[in-house]
Amino acid sequence: MARHLITSALPYINGIKHLGNMVGSMLPADVYSRYLRQRGHDVLYICATDEHGTPAELAAKEQGLPVADFCAQAHDAQKAVYDGFALAFDYFGRSSSPQNVEITQHFARRLDENGFIEERAIRQVYSPADGRFLPDRYVEGTCPHCGYDKARGDQCENCTRVLDPTDLINPRSAISGSTDLEVRETKHLFLLQSKLQHEVEEWVSRHEEDWPQLASSIARKWLNEGLHDRAITRDLDWGVPVPADTWPELAAEGKVFYVWFDAPIEYIGATKEWADLDPANRDWKSWWYEADDTVRYTEFMAKDNVPFHTVMFPATELGVREPWKKVDYVKAFNWLTYYGGKFSTSQKRGVFTDQALDILPADYWRYFLIANAPESDDSSFTWEHFTATVNKDLADTLGNFVNRVLSFSKKRFGEEVPAGSAAGEAEARLGEQITELLAEYETQMEALQFRKAAAALRALWSAGNSYLEEKAPWLEIKTDKDGAALTLRTAMNLIHLYAVVSEPFIPSTAKTMREAFTLTDDTAAWVTADEARTLASVPAGTPFTVPPVLFAKLTDEDLEAYKERFGGAPAA
Repeated sequence: MARHLITSALPYINGIKHLGNMVGSMLPADVYSRYLRQRGHDVLYICATDEHGTPAELAAKEQGLPVADFCAQAHDAQKAVYDGFALAFDYFGRSSSPQNVEITQHFARRLDENGFIEERAIRQVYSPADGRFLPDRYVEGTCPHCGYDKARGDQCENCTRVLDPTDLINPRSAISGSTDLEVRETKHLFLLQSKLQHEVEEWVSRHEEDWPQLASSIARKWLNEGLHDRAITRDLDWGVPVPADTWPELAAEGKVFYVWFDAPIEYIGATKEWADLDPANRDWKSWWYEADDTVRYTEFMAKDNVPFHTVMFPATELGVREPWKKVDYVKAFNWLTYYGGKFSTSQKRGVFTDQALDILPADYWRYFLIANAPESDDSSFTWEHFTATVNKDLADTLGNFVNRVLSFSKKRFGEEVPAGSAAGEAEARLGEQITELLAEYETQMEALQFRKAAAALRALWSAGNSYLEEKAPWLEIKTDKDGAALTLRTAMNLIHLYAVVSEPFIPSTAKTMREAFTLTDDTAAWVTADEARTLASVPAGTPFTVPPVLFAKLTDEDLEAYKERFGGAPAA
Protein backbone atom coordinates (compact mmCIF):
# COMPACT_ATOMS: atom_id res chain seq x y z
CA MET A 1 0.00 0.00 0.00
CA ALA A 2 1.04 3.62 -0.56
CA ARG A 3 2.75 5.79 2.02
CA HIS A 4 0.73 8.94 2.71
CA LEU A 5 2.22 12.02 4.34
CA ILE A 6 -0.49 14.41 5.55
CA THR A 7 -0.09 17.85 7.08
CA SER A 8 -2.57 20.54 8.05
CA ALA A 9 -1.87 24.25 8.38
CA LEU A 10 -0.14 24.92 11.69
CA PRO A 11 -2.50 26.58 14.19
CA TYR A 12 -1.01 29.78 15.54
CA ILE A 13 -0.07 29.76 19.18
CA ASN A 14 -1.98 32.83 20.42
CA GLY A 15 -5.31 31.45 21.55
CA ILE A 16 -7.79 28.61 21.11
CA LYS A 17 -8.99 28.29 17.51
CA HIS A 18 -12.54 28.71 16.24
CA LEU A 19 -14.64 26.22 14.27
CA GLY A 20 -13.64 27.81 10.96
CA ASN A 21 -10.01 27.05 11.67
CA MET A 22 -10.90 23.47 12.62
CA VAL A 23 -12.86 22.70 9.44
CA GLY A 24 -10.37 24.50 7.21
CA SER A 25 -7.40 22.32 8.04
CA MET A 26 -7.05 19.90 10.94
CA LEU A 27 -10.44 18.12 10.94
CA PRO A 28 -10.57 17.14 7.24
CA ALA A 29 -6.94 16.06 7.46
CA ASP A 30 -7.89 13.81 10.38
CA VAL A 31 -10.92 12.36 8.56
CA TYR A 32 -8.79 11.59 5.51
CA SER A 33 -5.97 10.13 7.62
CA ARG A 34 -8.36 7.86 9.47
CA TYR A 35 -9.90 6.67 6.20
CA LEU A 36 -6.53 5.89 4.63
CA ARG A 37 -5.42 3.96 7.71
CA GLN A 38 -8.59 1.88 7.57
CA ARG A 39 -7.86 1.07 3.92
CA GLY A 40 -4.45 -0.31 4.88
CA HIS A 41 -2.16 2.56 3.87
CA ASP A 42 0.94 3.65 5.78
CA VAL A 43 -0.04 7.12 7.03
CA LEU A 44 1.88 9.84 8.85
CA TYR A 45 -0.25 12.80 9.95
CA ILE A 46 1.91 15.67 11.21
CA CYS A 47 0.93 19.02 12.70
CA ALA A 48 2.33 21.50 15.23
CA THR A 49 1.76 24.83 16.88
CA ASP A 50 3.19 27.81 14.98
CA GLU A 51 4.96 29.63 17.81
CA HIS A 52 7.13 32.41 16.39
CA GLY A 53 6.31 35.93 15.30
CA THR A 54 5.10 39.17 16.83
CA PRO A 55 1.66 38.01 18.06
CA ALA A 56 3.26 35.37 20.28
CA GLU A 57 5.45 37.97 21.96
CA LEU A 58 2.52 40.36 22.40
CA ALA A 59 0.25 37.66 23.82
CA ALA A 60 2.97 36.61 26.28
CA LYS A 61 3.43 40.23 27.32
CA GLU A 62 -0.30 40.62 27.95
CA GLN A 63 -0.20 37.61 30.28
CA GLY A 64 2.99 38.71 31.99
CA LEU A 65 4.86 35.55 30.99
CA PRO A 66 8.18 34.86 29.30
CA VAL A 67 7.32 34.04 25.72
CA ALA A 68 8.78 30.52 26.00
CA ASP A 69 6.57 29.77 29.01
CA PHE A 70 3.51 31.25 27.29
CA CYS A 71 4.06 29.12 24.19
CA ALA A 72 4.56 25.95 26.21
CA GLN A 73 1.31 26.51 28.09
CA ALA A 74 -0.61 27.51 24.96
CA HIS A 75 0.66 24.44 23.10
CA ASP A 76 -0.64 22.16 25.85
CA ALA A 77 -3.99 24.00 25.92
CA GLN A 78 -4.44 23.66 22.18
CA LYS A 79 -3.39 20.02 22.21
CA ALA A 80 -6.00 19.28 24.89
CA VAL A 81 -8.73 20.71 22.65
CA TYR A 82 -7.54 18.71 19.65
CA ASP A 83 -7.50 15.58 21.78
CA GLY A 84 -11.08 16.43 22.70
CA PHE A 85 -11.96 16.55 19.01
CA ALA A 86 -10.27 13.13 18.60
CA LEU A 87 -7.74 14.41 16.10
CA ALA A 88 -5.45 11.43 15.62
CA PHE A 89 -2.16 13.16 14.84
CA ASP A 90 0.80 10.86 14.63
CA TYR A 91 2.67 13.77 16.13
CA PHE A 92 1.74 17.30 17.18
CA GLY A 93 4.93 19.27 17.53
CA ARG A 94 6.18 22.81 18.15
CA SER A 95 7.86 25.15 15.69
CA SER A 96 10.15 26.32 18.49
CA SER A 97 11.69 22.85 18.73
CA PRO A 98 15.46 22.32 18.40
CA GLN A 99 14.75 20.15 15.37
CA ASN A 100 13.05 23.01 13.55
CA VAL A 101 15.86 25.39 14.49
CA GLU A 102 18.39 22.95 13.04
CA ILE A 103 16.55 22.36 9.76
CA THR A 104 15.54 26.00 9.26
CA GLN A 105 19.14 27.14 9.67
CA HIS A 106 20.26 24.41 7.27
CA PHE A 107 17.76 25.62 4.67
CA ALA A 108 18.97 29.22 5.10
CA ARG A 109 22.60 28.28 4.68
CA ARG A 110 21.89 26.27 1.54
CA LEU A 111 19.79 29.08 0.03
CA ASP A 112 22.66 31.47 0.71
CA GLU A 113 25.23 29.13 -0.85
CA ASN A 114 23.05 28.90 -3.96
CA GLY A 115 22.71 32.67 -4.31
CA PHE A 116 19.09 33.02 -3.22
CA ILE A 117 19.58 35.11 -0.06
CA GLU A 118 20.77 38.69 -0.03
CA GLU A 119 21.49 41.07 2.83
CA ARG A 120 19.77 44.43 2.31
CA ALA A 121 19.48 47.67 4.24
CA ILE A 122 15.92 48.88 4.90
CA ARG A 123 14.34 51.66 6.92
CA GLN A 124 12.34 50.54 9.93
CA VAL A 125 10.63 52.06 12.95
CA TYR A 126 12.86 52.23 16.04
CA SER A 127 11.73 52.89 19.62
CA PRO A 128 14.40 54.49 21.84
CA ALA A 129 12.23 53.77 24.91
CA ASP A 130 12.30 50.06 24.12
CA GLY A 131 15.83 50.08 22.72
CA ARG A 132 14.82 48.06 19.67
CA PHE A 133 13.48 48.10 16.16
CA LEU A 134 9.77 47.43 16.03
CA PRO A 135 8.29 44.88 13.62
CA ASP A 136 5.18 46.12 11.85
CA ARG A 137 2.80 44.56 14.37
CA TYR A 138 4.63 46.21 17.25
CA VAL A 139 3.53 49.61 15.95
CA GLU A 140 -0.05 50.67 16.72
CA GLY A 141 -1.96 53.81 15.92
CA THR A 142 -5.01 55.28 14.22
CA CYS A 143 -5.92 53.98 10.77
CA PRO A 144 -5.81 56.80 8.19
CA HIS A 145 -8.65 55.17 6.25
CA CYS A 146 -11.31 54.37 8.86
CA GLY A 147 -10.11 56.06 12.06
CA TYR A 148 -9.81 52.81 14.05
CA ASP A 149 -7.47 53.69 16.93
CA LYS A 150 -5.96 50.22 17.44
CA ALA A 151 -4.74 49.58 13.90
CA ARG A 152 -1.45 47.69 13.56
CA GLY A 153 1.48 48.66 11.40
CA ASP A 154 0.81 45.86 8.92
CA GLN A 155 -2.98 45.96 8.63
CA CYS A 156 -6.08 47.57 10.09
CA GLU A 157 -8.21 44.80 11.51
CA ASN A 158 -11.29 47.04 11.39
CA CYS A 159 -11.29 47.90 7.67
CA THR A 160 -8.72 45.24 6.59
CA ARG A 161 -6.62 47.77 4.63
CA VAL A 162 -2.94 46.82 4.31
CA LEU A 163 -0.75 49.44 6.00
CA ASP A 164 2.82 50.47 6.54
CA PRO A 165 3.81 51.62 10.06
CA THR A 166 4.51 55.10 8.70
CA ASP A 167 0.89 55.32 7.48
CA LEU A 168 -0.48 55.32 11.03
CA ILE A 169 -1.67 58.49 12.72
CA ASN A 170 -0.19 58.99 16.20
CA PRO A 171 1.87 55.78 16.07
CA ARG A 172 3.03 54.21 19.33
CA SER A 173 5.00 51.19 20.48
CA ALA A 174 2.82 48.18 21.28
CA ILE A 175 5.41 47.21 23.88
CA SER A 176 5.80 50.34 25.97
CA GLY A 177 3.17 52.65 24.51
CA SER A 178 5.89 55.21 23.75
CA THR A 179 5.14 57.69 20.96
CA ASP A 180 8.83 58.63 20.67
CA LEU A 181 9.48 56.65 17.49
CA GLU A 182 12.12 57.08 14.81
CA VAL A 183 12.79 55.61 11.38
CA ARG A 184 16.30 54.14 11.20
CA GLU A 185 18.24 51.98 8.80
CA THR A 186 18.74 48.29 9.62
CA LYS A 187 19.78 45.19 7.71
CA HIS A 188 17.75 42.08 6.96
CA LEU A 189 18.01 38.95 4.87
CA PHE A 190 15.85 38.72 1.74
CA LEU A 191 14.84 35.54 -0.04
CA LEU A 192 15.26 36.24 -3.76
CA GLN A 193 12.01 34.72 -4.90
CA SER A 194 12.21 36.68 -8.14
CA LYS A 195 15.15 34.50 -9.20
CA LEU A 196 13.04 31.37 -8.56
CA GLN A 197 9.91 32.56 -10.39
CA HIS A 198 10.31 30.37 -13.48
CA GLU A 199 11.15 27.25 -11.49
CA VAL A 200 8.09 27.72 -9.29
CA GLU A 201 5.93 28.30 -12.37
CA GLU A 202 7.15 25.08 -13.94
CA TRP A 203 6.55 23.17 -10.72
CA VAL A 204 3.03 24.59 -10.26
CA SER A 205 2.16 23.86 -13.90
CA ARG A 206 2.90 20.16 -13.31
CA HIS A 207 0.43 20.00 -10.41
CA GLU A 208 -2.27 22.66 -10.72
CA GLU A 209 -4.61 20.65 -12.96
CA ASP A 210 -4.88 18.01 -10.23
CA TRP A 211 -5.48 20.52 -7.42
CA PRO A 212 -8.87 21.98 -6.51
CA GLN A 213 -9.61 25.13 -8.49
CA LEU A 214 -9.34 27.23 -5.34
CA ALA A 215 -5.72 26.17 -4.73
CA SER A 216 -4.58 26.37 -8.35
CA SER A 217 -6.23 29.75 -9.00
CA ILE A 218 -4.62 31.35 -5.94
CA ALA A 219 -1.19 29.98 -6.85
CA ARG A 220 -1.56 31.15 -10.45
CA LYS A 221 -2.68 34.62 -9.34
CA TRP A 222 0.45 35.08 -7.24
CA LEU A 223 2.67 33.85 -10.05
CA ASN A 224 0.98 36.08 -12.62
CA GLU A 225 1.57 39.09 -10.39
CA GLY A 226 5.23 38.10 -10.12
CA LEU A 227 7.18 36.83 -7.13
CA HIS A 228 8.87 39.55 -5.11
CA ASP A 229 11.97 39.26 -2.99
CA ARG A 230 10.85 38.96 0.61
CA ALA A 231 12.50 39.79 3.91
CA ILE A 232 12.87 36.59 5.92
CA THR A 233 14.31 38.04 9.15
CA ARG A 234 12.84 40.20 11.88
CA ASP A 235 13.96 42.08 14.99
CA LEU A 236 12.39 39.89 17.66
CA ASP A 237 13.48 38.23 20.87
CA TRP A 238 11.70 34.98 20.01
CA GLY A 239 12.34 32.93 16.88
CA VAL A 240 14.83 30.76 15.04
CA PRO A 241 18.15 32.63 15.36
CA VAL A 242 20.08 33.66 12.28
CA PRO A 243 23.15 31.35 12.40
CA ALA A 244 26.29 33.19 13.50
CA ASP A 245 28.57 31.04 11.34
CA THR A 246 26.95 32.48 8.21
CA TRP A 247 25.76 35.96 9.21
CA PRO A 248 27.80 36.97 12.30
CA GLU A 249 26.79 40.64 12.24
CA LEU A 250 23.05 39.94 12.01
CA ALA A 251 23.31 37.18 14.61
CA ALA A 252 25.07 39.60 16.97
CA GLU A 253 22.13 42.00 16.49
CA GLY A 254 19.72 39.24 17.54
CA LYS A 255 17.96 38.81 14.20
CA VAL A 256 15.60 35.84 13.90
CA PHE A 257 13.92 34.29 10.90
CA TYR A 258 10.47 35.50 9.94
CA VAL A 259 7.73 33.14 11.07
CA TRP A 260 6.57 32.43 7.52
CA PHE A 261 10.05 31.20 6.64
CA ASP A 262 10.39 28.73 9.49
CA ALA A 263 6.74 27.67 9.94
CA PRO A 264 6.43 25.49 6.80
CA ILE A 265 9.83 23.97 7.53
CA GLU A 266 8.32 22.80 10.82
CA TYR A 267 6.42 20.13 8.90
CA ILE A 268 9.83 18.55 8.40
CA GLY A 269 10.97 19.57 11.88
CA ALA A 270 7.93 17.99 13.54
CA THR A 271 8.54 14.77 11.62
CA LYS A 272 12.06 14.73 13.02
CA GLU A 273 10.63 15.43 16.51
CA TRP A 274 8.41 12.36 16.03
CA ALA A 275 11.31 10.22 14.82
CA ASP A 276 13.63 11.33 17.62
CA LEU A 277 11.21 9.80 20.14
CA ASP A 278 11.99 6.34 18.71
CA PRO A 279 15.00 6.64 16.39
CA ALA A 280 15.52 2.91 16.15
CA ASN A 281 12.13 2.43 14.47
CA ARG A 282 11.35 5.79 12.84
CA ASP A 283 13.12 7.29 9.86
CA TRP A 284 12.03 10.91 9.34
CA LYS A 285 14.09 11.41 6.20
CA SER A 286 12.32 8.58 4.38
CA TRP A 287 9.20 10.75 4.43
CA TRP A 288 10.87 13.95 3.26
CA TYR A 289 14.15 13.32 1.46
CA GLU A 290 14.33 11.59 -1.93
CA ALA A 291 10.73 10.53 -1.35
CA ASP A 292 9.03 11.65 -4.58
CA ASP A 293 8.46 8.08 -5.76
CA THR A 294 7.55 6.56 -2.41
CA VAL A 295 5.36 9.14 -0.62
CA ARG A 296 2.09 10.84 -1.54
CA TYR A 297 2.02 14.22 0.25
CA THR A 298 -1.32 15.96 0.88
CA GLU A 299 -1.72 19.35 2.60
CA PHE A 300 -4.93 20.75 4.12
CA MET A 301 -5.44 24.48 4.59
CA ALA A 302 -7.82 27.42 4.34
CA LYS A 303 -7.43 29.71 1.35
CA ASP A 304 -5.43 32.39 3.18
CA ASN A 305 -2.60 29.88 3.63
CA VAL A 306 -2.53 28.71 0.02
CA PRO A 307 0.06 31.21 -1.32
CA PHE A 308 2.58 30.25 1.32
CA HIS A 309 2.25 26.52 0.61
CA THR A 310 1.88 26.55 -3.18
CA VAL A 311 4.37 29.31 -4.03
CA MET A 312 6.57 30.54 -1.17
CA PHE A 313 7.53 27.26 0.50
CA PRO A 314 8.03 25.44 -2.82
CA ALA A 315 10.32 28.33 -3.82
CA THR A 316 12.31 27.74 -0.63
CA GLU A 317 12.53 23.99 -1.27
CA LEU A 318 13.57 24.51 -4.89
CA GLY A 319 16.23 27.03 -3.92
CA VAL A 320 17.82 24.68 -1.40
CA ARG A 321 18.81 22.44 -4.34
CA GLU A 322 18.24 19.27 -2.34
CA PRO A 323 15.61 16.56 -3.02
CA TRP A 324 13.11 17.55 -0.32
CA LYS A 325 9.56 16.27 -0.80
CA LYS A 326 7.15 18.86 -2.17
CA VAL A 327 3.39 18.68 -1.86
CA ASP A 328 1.48 16.53 -4.35
CA TYR A 329 -2.07 17.66 -3.54
CA VAL A 330 -3.27 20.85 -1.85
CA LYS A 331 -6.78 20.54 -0.40
CA ALA A 332 -7.83 24.16 0.06
CA PHE A 333 -10.97 25.37 1.77
CA ASN A 334 -12.97 28.57 1.63
CA TRP A 335 -14.24 30.27 4.79
CA LEU A 336 -16.74 28.98 7.29
CA THR A 337 -18.58 32.10 8.37
CA TYR A 338 -20.70 32.78 11.43
CA TYR A 339 -24.10 33.95 10.19
CA GLY A 340 -22.34 35.32 7.13
CA GLY A 341 -19.71 37.24 9.12
CA LYS A 342 -16.09 36.32 9.77
CA PHE A 343 -15.06 34.22 12.73
CA SER A 344 -12.45 36.25 14.58
CA THR A 345 -10.02 35.04 17.21
CA SER A 346 -9.09 38.57 18.28
CA GLN A 347 -12.69 39.84 18.37
CA LYS A 348 -14.03 36.61 19.96
CA ARG A 349 -16.70 36.33 17.27
CA GLY A 350 -18.20 32.90 16.68
CA VAL A 351 -17.87 29.51 18.35
CA PHE A 352 -14.44 28.46 19.54
CA THR A 353 -13.36 24.86 19.74
CA ASP A 354 -13.11 24.67 23.52
CA GLN A 355 -16.57 26.22 23.86
CA ALA A 356 -17.96 23.74 21.35
CA LEU A 357 -16.75 20.81 23.45
CA ASP A 358 -18.30 22.39 26.55
CA ILE A 359 -21.68 22.26 24.82
CA LEU A 360 -21.72 18.89 23.05
CA PRO A 361 -19.41 15.91 22.41
CA ALA A 362 -16.95 16.10 19.53
CA ASP A 363 -18.85 13.83 17.12
CA TYR A 364 -21.72 16.33 16.83
CA TRP A 365 -19.24 18.95 15.63
CA ARG A 366 -17.11 16.63 13.52
CA TYR A 367 -20.06 15.43 11.49
CA PHE A 368 -21.68 18.83 11.04
CA LEU A 369 -18.46 20.57 10.04
CA ILE A 370 -17.41 17.97 7.48
CA ALA A 371 -20.93 17.60 6.07
CA ASN A 372 -20.95 21.38 5.53
CA ALA A 373 -17.28 21.91 4.72
CA PRO A 374 -16.62 25.13 2.74
CA GLU A 375 -15.18 23.38 -0.30
CA SER A 376 -16.59 25.01 -3.45
CA ASP A 377 -17.51 28.27 -1.73
CA ASP A 378 -17.91 29.83 1.70
CA SER A 379 -20.44 28.18 3.99
CA SER A 380 -22.25 29.73 6.93
CA PHE A 381 -22.58 28.36 10.43
CA THR A 382 -25.94 29.11 12.00
CA TRP A 383 -27.39 27.55 15.09
CA GLU A 384 -30.60 26.79 13.19
CA HIS A 385 -28.69 24.80 10.56
CA PHE A 386 -26.57 23.05 13.17
CA THR A 387 -29.62 22.02 15.21
CA ALA A 388 -31.52 20.78 12.16
CA THR A 389 -28.54 18.73 10.94
CA VAL A 390 -27.92 17.12 14.33
CA ASN A 391 -31.58 16.22 14.75
CA LYS A 392 -32.19 14.90 11.23
CA ASP A 393 -28.95 13.11 10.41
CA LEU A 394 -27.44 12.10 13.73
CA ALA A 395 -30.36 11.72 16.13
CA ASP A 396 -33.11 10.52 13.79
CA THR A 397 -31.39 8.77 10.88
CA LEU A 398 -28.47 7.07 12.68
CA GLY A 399 -29.13 7.22 16.40
CA ASN A 400 -32.79 6.26 16.28
CA PHE A 401 -32.07 3.37 13.92
CA VAL A 402 -29.48 1.89 16.28
CA ASN A 403 -31.64 2.35 19.36
CA ARG A 404 -34.87 0.94 18.04
CA VAL A 405 -33.25 -2.08 16.38
CA LEU A 406 -31.29 -3.12 19.47
CA SER A 407 -34.01 -2.23 21.98
CA PHE A 408 -36.75 -4.07 20.06
CA SER A 409 -34.58 -7.14 19.50
CA LYS A 410 -33.60 -7.29 23.17
CA LYS A 411 -37.25 -7.00 24.20
CA ARG A 412 -38.53 -9.71 21.87
CA PHE A 413 -35.56 -12.06 21.38
CA GLY A 414 -33.21 -11.49 24.32
CA GLU A 415 -29.61 -10.30 24.42
CA GLU A 416 -28.23 -12.33 21.52
CA VAL A 417 -28.53 -11.65 17.81
CA PRO A 418 -31.53 -13.73 16.68
CA ALA A 419 -31.19 -16.32 13.91
CA GLY A 420 -34.47 -16.35 12.02
CA SER A 421 -34.95 -17.43 8.46
CA ALA A 422 -32.54 -17.21 5.54
CA ALA A 423 -32.12 -13.94 3.70
CA GLY A 424 -34.71 -13.23 1.03
CA GLU A 425 -35.33 -10.77 -1.80
CA ALA A 426 -35.51 -7.71 0.46
CA GLU A 427 -32.13 -8.55 1.96
CA ALA A 428 -30.63 -9.16 -1.49
CA ARG A 429 -31.87 -5.76 -2.69
CA LEU A 430 -30.54 -4.13 0.46
CA GLY A 431 -27.14 -5.78 0.03
CA GLU A 432 -26.82 -4.46 -3.53
CA GLN A 433 -27.90 -1.00 -2.44
CA ILE A 434 -25.40 -0.92 0.43
CA THR A 435 -22.63 -2.13 -1.90
CA GLU A 436 -23.33 0.69 -4.37
CA LEU A 437 -23.55 3.34 -1.65
CA LEU A 438 -20.34 2.12 -0.03
CA ALA A 439 -18.56 2.36 -3.40
CA GLU A 440 -19.81 5.94 -3.77
CA TYR A 441 -18.59 6.77 -0.28
CA GLU A 442 -15.17 5.34 -1.06
CA THR A 443 -15.00 7.26 -4.36
CA GLN A 444 -15.72 10.58 -2.70
CA MET A 445 -13.30 9.95 0.15
CA GLU A 446 -10.55 9.05 -2.31
CA ALA A 447 -11.29 12.29 -4.19
CA LEU A 448 -11.24 14.33 -0.94
CA GLN A 449 -14.77 15.55 -1.65
CA PHE A 450 -15.92 15.71 1.94
CA ARG A 451 -19.43 17.08 1.54
CA LYS A 452 -20.19 14.43 -1.08
CA ALA A 453 -18.65 11.77 1.14
CA ALA A 454 -20.88 12.89 4.00
CA ALA A 455 -23.91 12.69 1.70
CA ALA A 456 -22.95 9.13 0.75
CA LEU A 457 -22.52 8.19 4.41
CA ARG A 458 -25.90 9.72 5.20
CA ALA A 459 -27.42 7.69 2.35
CA LEU A 460 -25.97 4.52 3.87
CA TRP A 461 -27.64 5.33 7.16
CA SER A 462 -30.92 6.14 5.41
CA ALA A 463 -30.90 2.81 3.57
CA GLY A 464 -31.16 1.02 6.90
CA ASN A 465 -34.19 3.05 7.91
CA SER A 466 -35.86 2.38 4.56
CA TYR A 467 -35.26 -1.35 4.96
CA LEU A 468 -36.66 -1.27 8.48
CA GLU A 469 -39.78 0.59 7.34
CA GLU A 470 -40.26 -1.86 4.46
CA LYS A 471 -39.97 -4.95 6.65
CA ALA A 472 -41.66 -3.45 9.75
CA PRO A 473 -40.50 -6.13 12.22
CA TRP A 474 -42.87 -4.78 14.88
CA LEU A 475 -45.71 -6.00 12.63
CA GLU A 476 -43.85 -8.89 11.05
CA ILE A 477 -43.32 -10.56 14.43
CA LYS A 478 -47.06 -11.02 14.84
CA THR A 479 -47.28 -13.39 11.87
CA ASP A 480 -43.71 -14.45 11.06
CA LYS A 481 -41.38 -14.55 14.05
CA ASP A 482 -38.48 -15.99 12.05
CA GLY A 483 -38.95 -13.29 9.43
CA ALA A 484 -38.79 -10.57 12.10
CA ALA A 485 -35.65 -12.18 13.53
CA LEU A 486 -34.07 -12.09 10.07
CA THR A 487 -34.94 -8.41 9.72
CA LEU A 488 -33.37 -7.57 13.06
CA ARG A 489 -30.29 -9.69 12.40
CA THR A 490 -29.80 -7.91 9.09
CA ALA A 491 -30.30 -4.52 10.73
CA MET A 492 -27.71 -5.40 13.39
CA ASN A 493 -25.24 -6.23 10.67
CA LEU A 494 -25.95 -2.80 9.21
CA ILE A 495 -25.16 -1.25 12.58
CA HIS A 496 -21.79 -3.00 12.60
CA LEU A 497 -21.14 -1.87 9.03
CA TYR A 498 -22.04 1.70 10.02
CA ALA A 499 -19.63 1.47 12.95
CA VAL A 500 -16.75 0.55 10.66
CA VAL A 501 -17.32 2.98 7.79
CA SER A 502 -18.43 5.94 9.95
CA GLU A 503 -15.25 5.93 12.04
CA PRO A 504 -13.47 8.71 10.09
CA PHE A 505 -16.40 11.06 10.74
CA ILE A 506 -17.63 10.10 14.20
CA PRO A 507 -14.94 7.94 15.85
CA SER A 508 -16.33 7.90 19.38
CA THR A 509 -19.85 6.95 18.26
CA ALA A 510 -18.43 4.36 15.87
CA LYS A 511 -16.56 2.77 18.76
CA THR A 512 -19.74 2.67 20.85
CA MET A 513 -21.70 1.02 18.03
CA ARG A 514 -18.98 -1.53 17.42
CA GLU A 515 -18.68 -2.41 21.09
CA ALA A 516 -22.42 -3.09 21.30
CA PHE A 517 -21.60 -6.53 19.86
CA THR A 518 -19.45 -9.02 21.75
CA LEU A 519 -17.64 -10.50 18.79
CA THR A 520 -14.77 -12.87 19.57
CA ASP A 521 -12.57 -11.63 16.73
CA ASP A 522 -13.68 -8.22 15.48
CA THR A 523 -10.62 -7.01 13.59
CA ALA A 524 -12.35 -5.62 10.50
CA ALA A 525 -10.63 -2.43 9.33
CA TRP A 526 -13.03 -1.85 6.45
CA VAL A 527 -15.97 -3.51 4.71
CA THR A 528 -15.44 -5.27 1.39
CA ALA A 529 -18.06 -5.27 -1.35
CA ASP A 530 -18.85 -8.94 -0.64
CA GLU A 531 -19.28 -8.22 3.08
CA ALA A 532 -21.57 -5.30 2.29
CA ARG A 533 -23.60 -7.47 -0.06
CA THR A 534 -24.06 -10.39 2.36
CA LEU A 535 -24.34 -8.45 5.65
CA ALA A 536 -23.26 -11.42 7.76
CA SER A 537 -20.32 -10.17 9.84
CA VAL A 538 -22.37 -10.33 13.06
CA PRO A 539 -23.66 -13.94 13.20
CA ALA A 540 -26.67 -15.18 15.07
CA GLY A 541 -25.96 -15.89 18.72
CA THR A 542 -23.62 -12.93 19.15
CA PRO A 543 -24.26 -11.25 22.52
CA PHE A 544 -25.11 -7.56 22.34
CA THR A 545 -25.98 -4.65 24.61
CA VAL A 546 -28.11 -1.59 23.99
CA PRO A 547 -25.84 1.48 24.25
CA PRO A 548 -27.03 4.78 25.69
CA VAL A 549 -28.67 7.22 23.28
CA LEU A 550 -26.02 8.00 20.67
CA PHE A 551 -27.19 11.52 19.84
CA ALA A 552 -29.60 13.63 21.87
CA LYS A 553 -32.07 15.69 19.88
CA LEU A 554 -31.59 19.41 20.31
CA THR A 555 -34.67 21.32 21.41
CA ASP A 556 -35.96 24.80 20.68
CA GLU A 557 -34.79 25.70 24.18
CA ASP A 558 -31.28 24.51 23.32
CA LEU A 559 -31.32 26.60 20.16
CA GLU A 560 -32.34 29.73 22.00
CA ALA A 561 -29.75 29.13 24.71
CA TYR A 562 -26.97 28.79 22.13
CA LYS A 563 -28.04 31.98 20.35
CA GLU A 564 -28.25 33.79 23.65
CA ARG A 565 -24.71 32.77 24.56
CA PHE A 566 -23.03 33.25 21.20
CA GLY A 567 -25.33 35.60 19.32
CA GLY A 568 -27.43 34.92 16.27
CA ALA A 569 -27.58 36.73 12.96
CA PRO A 570 -25.63 40.01 13.05
CA ALA A 571 -27.55 43.25 12.84
CA ALA A 572 -28.11 44.55 9.31
